[in-house]
Amino acid sequence: MVICLLNRTFVAEKNEMMKKKNFKYPKAYLYAAGAGLTAIIALVCYYLFCSLSAKNETQYVCIDTDDTIDSVYAKLEPFATTVGKKAFHTIARHLKYADNIHTGRYKIEPGDGALTVWRRLSGGQQEPIDLTVPEARTKERLAALLSKKLMLDSTTIARSLCDSIFCAKYEADTATIICMFIPNTYNIYWDVTLDDLMKRMQREYQDFWTPDRRQKAEAIGLTPNEVQTLASIVDEETNDTEEKHIIAGLYLNRLKKDMPLQACPTIKYAWKRFDLKRLYDSLLNIDSPYNTYKNKGLPPGPIKVASIKGIDAVLNYTPSDYLFMCAKDDFSGHHAFAATGTEHMANAHRYQQALNERGIK
Repeated sequence: MVICLLNRTFVAEKNEMMKKKNFKYPKAYLYAAGAGLTAIIALVCYYLFCSLSAKNETQYVCIDTDDTIDSVYAKLEPFATTVGKKAFHTIARHLKYADNIHTGRYKIEPGDGALTVWRRLSGGQQEPIDLTVPEARTKERLAALLSKKLMLDSTTIARSLCDSIFCAKYEADTATIICMFIPNTYNIYWDVTLDDLMKRMQREYQDFWTPDRRQKAEAIGLTPNEVQTLASIVDEETNDTEEKHIIAGLYLNRLKKDMPLQACPTIKYAWKRFDLKRLYDSLLNIDSPYNTYKNKGLPPGPIKVASIKGIDAVLNYTPSDYLFMCAKDDFSGHHAFAATGTEHMANAHRYQQALNERGIK
């Protein structure tokens, strides 16, 4: 009897020990598997979310219509970390980024992981730029400066601005199309098309010419485009804001008296020789609609992108009796103004003497 009880006790204890062992081993396996899975997840997270950029400053990548997956890799190469670069390549390959490349200018900030950058690029989530319209002297120069800030090709811009059919779409001709460009700063996408750029410029032009500005233009007998044409001449005459108002008034006096403007900047524009220091008589005979020595009235369009200060100087000109002006002989950049030809000839003589003394040709 005792032996049976001992056997039962032994069997019971053995069974209990087996149960405990059976519970211990699964828990150990689970712990090990969990630790391994956690390590894998941590590694994947590090791989995907560690900073793609090795730089401390925000980087920008511009992707145009000619870019392929390889050229995108090349654009990331200069600032990408080794891990970030490998991660982006892996994501791009498996998620077929090569079939979904969008043009645009994309921001990559410190801390942005490969997955974040891929989402931004593949989703076309580009960053706009601040485009400042330059006060360029020619359409070719304007096109060149715009192309440096945009995806657009300078040749395409220049040719379009010289195309009468293209200009007519924006209620302008090849001489006045430059009026569309008001020299402000605009928030715009880098990959904007030329048509969309011009539509934006046309809207900005219309917004700029407020009822107040239009009323002032009408009061002096000029259209908005004519105001900008005169302003472009005033801008080339001086950088001094106060003098702009005086010079604008002087030229308006000449227009009212049906006198030729005889504006030296228009001769430089006609010759496309903006470095000229002196204008000899031989230069004044050029056959050009921009020659204001031969032709009365305003030239057919601006000789540069007119500044806002220049435009407002024309609209808010300083009334005077002045009909003539000449650069001062002290080379200060200011002008000597005159109401009569006699006064003007005296001023001009002093200036010519100063040029001769300095050997300026």
